[in-house]
Amino acid sequence: MTWIDGFVIPVPEARRADYAAMAEKVGRIFLDHGASQIVESWSADVPRGEVTDFYRAVAAEPGEGIVFSLIVWPSREIAEAGHKAAFADPRMAEAGDMTMFNGRRMIMGGFEQLLWMGERT
Repeated sequence: MTWIDGFVIPVPEARRADYAAMAEKVGRIFLDHGASQIVESWSADVPRGEVTDFYRAVAAEPGEGIVFSLIVWPSREIAEAGHKAAFADPRMAEAGDMTMFNGRRMIMGGFEQLLWMGERT
């Protein structure tokens, strides 16, 4: 069953290009270790809610954008093995400055695919 790792991360707007470059390098590593798709997206139309929203979920500060990311894997087992292999891969240490965002404010989780409609690109 397809497994999806989901992430929401606050990143300084001024570091958007740096984040994109780092994400491309890290994404390649995950693909090399079994991921089937990497999706990185930057907030463009993220409304502020009355009760909760993406900004509050990650305690975003002024000047930060919201990154919404997915790593799609063929299965949970492949995802678990792929994560271990990716973080042991020496290229990970050279992928870029991950201190550009506060990992303590990142939310993440693993999800079993419930439905996927349309083509996968």
